Amino acid sequence: MSQYQIAVIVGSLRQDSFNRKLASGIMKLAPPEFSFKQLQIGDLPLYNQDDDANPAESVQRLKAEITAAQGLLFVTPEYNRSIPGVLKNAIDHASRPYGQNAWAGKPAGVLGASIGAIGSAMAQQHLRNVLAYLDAPTLGQPEAFIHVREGLFDEAGDIGEGSRKYLQNWMDHYVAWVKKHSA
Repeated sequence: MSQYQIAVIVGSLRQDSFNRKLASGIMKLAPPEFSFKQLQIGDLPLYNQDDDANPAESVQRLKAEITAAQGLLFVTPEYNRSIPGVLKNAIDHASRPYGQNAWAGKPAGVLGASIGAIGSAMAQQHLRNVLAYLDAPTLGQPEAFIHVREGLFDEAGDIGEGSRKYLQNWMDHYVAWVKKHSA
């Protein structure tokens, strides 16, 4: 049985973020051969091409963690109908300098939760566009635009009963996607 290390990138810095909770909850729906590591992106400096020759230690760490992973899981909120700046900053750092794109070839899944009815749909679409350019094959279906409502999470912080079947289906597809594209 192969082991799959998945790099999890949460697009929110807020400690009590719905998306951080979603990331933690959905990881529990994966099979045992999948392990997950939430990557830290809040300590990255703002991307500046002048720093490409001498990247900060936090940038080197991020790129090494992505390189070591067999897959990517992005869980992002929607800020002003797009992805948060902190997420874009992390994407830019790990894709640079030109020719040293750590994201390339890594199978990706994209999720997001929001209190809004469209559940981060625009942010996810923008992220998919960026990932396509970066050559990260991204799971297209099923999509999961999560509307945060009472019961999404249970008392233990796991995915609630009403959403578990839907998100288990998403995870099952994601697992098959990673296995297909990391071979």
